[in-house]
Amino acid sequence: MENIIILYGGTSGEHEVSLRSAASVYNHLDKNKYVVTCIGIDIDGKWYHQKNSEFSADGESLLIKKDSPVSVIPSQGLYTQGSRIPADFIFPVLHGVAGEDGTVQGLLEMIHIPYAGSGVLGSAVGMDKIVTKMLWQHQGLPTVPFTEIRSISDSSIKKAADEYGFPVFIKPARAGSSVGVKRAVNRGELMHCVEYAFQFDTKLMIEPAITGREIECSVMGNSEVESFPPGEIVLEKGFYDYESKYLAGDNAHTVVPALLSTEVRKSVEDYAKRAFLTIGAQGFARVDFFIEEATGRILLNELNTIPGFTSISMFAKMCEAGGLQYKDVLDRLILLGKEVYREKSRLKRIPEEIASKIE
Repeated sequence: MENIIILYGGTSGEHEVSLRSAASVYNHLDKNKYVVTCIGIDIDGKWYHQKNSEFSADGESLLIKKDSPVSVIPSQGLYTQGSRIPADFIFPVLHGVAGEDGTVQGLLEMIHIPYAGSGVLGSAVGMDKIVTKMLWQHQGLPTVPFTEIRSISDSSIKKAADEYGFPVFIKPARAGSSVGVKRAVNRGELMHCVEYAFQFDTKLMIEPAITGREIECSVMGNSEVESFPPGEIVLEKGFYDYESKYLAGDNAHTVVPALLSTEVRKSVEDYAKRAFLTIGAQGFARVDFFIEEATGRILLNELNTIPGFTSISMFAKMCEAGGLQYKDVLDRLILLGKEVYREKSRLKRIPEEIASKIE
């Protein structure tokens, strides 16, 4: 049986979301195939080996016990209390900064253990909404217009308001799950929202509000990518914020699969695959869209390289609509991660004529 490590928690504002996602992944991994061990990262960034996984009272979250610190030793692996932790594969269930942005992925590369999801490049690009959209635009993919903001005094703030009108959305460029996102309906609110968003990142983006449907699409693969039937987020009011996503309020519900024409569905799935490949993503992702009400245009919004895996998250629901059950999704992600690792392992890092001269 293979030793699978679930890596969860983290230092971002999405720490609690990760605890919930990790619980779902733990419960759905096939215990007849895998020996599952958990490593929790607390909010301060310290890693702890979980000898026996414990759940919250409602069973929805994995807890983090802090009695067995973990050491990460490059080229050797993971250790706790002087003993190596058996690890054939690592499943990062981390959301947001220092988990989904390439930092942890770089560390995993250095301990030479295969892992699920995108590598350093795809993770870093996918986390940066501005860089992602620049690449999509370069490839001719349709996306929501945006303006990059670097400081509270940036002259582009006024230009964006003049160009887009109101309402507009202000978003930290590299924060997930709508953390720090605000909606402004006038210039006074705009500056207040910009100040607020700068608490979460050093660069922001301003986008015009799009009136229309919010559509999401799951994709899986490496060089060849498969898409699944899109789903729809239906809001009662406002926008799809952190509370709507994860606190199970009554503001939003999901429709999977979304009620789309065959032509629109195919376009969404095609754009999702192209968006995924354009940023160098691997393994899996959830790609988010708007379908503009007035024009019917399909507009890419963002891409999540480690989407939520909670009991109410969309990624697994869309895969299930395409005929792939949750446990089979996890099996496939493990196979895809191993495929990437094998391909990298066969590569030569140094030409032989140089390697022979290095002691």
